Amino acid sequence: MKTFALTALLAGFLTLGLAACDQNDGPLEQAGEAADEAVNDVQRAAEDAAD
Repeated sequence: MKTFALTALLAGFLTLGLAACDQNDGPLEQAGEAADEAVNDVQRAAEDAAD
């Protein structure tokens, strides 16, 4: 029973850890995503202009 309790506790911690990974990106993460989008937009515009 002690092993089951420890396994359940570990599984709970892992689940919470994974759930918390992608919540509320910080300002630097948001700025990086915005920069990535801008680069992608420029690349698409250049491809469209070349066609």
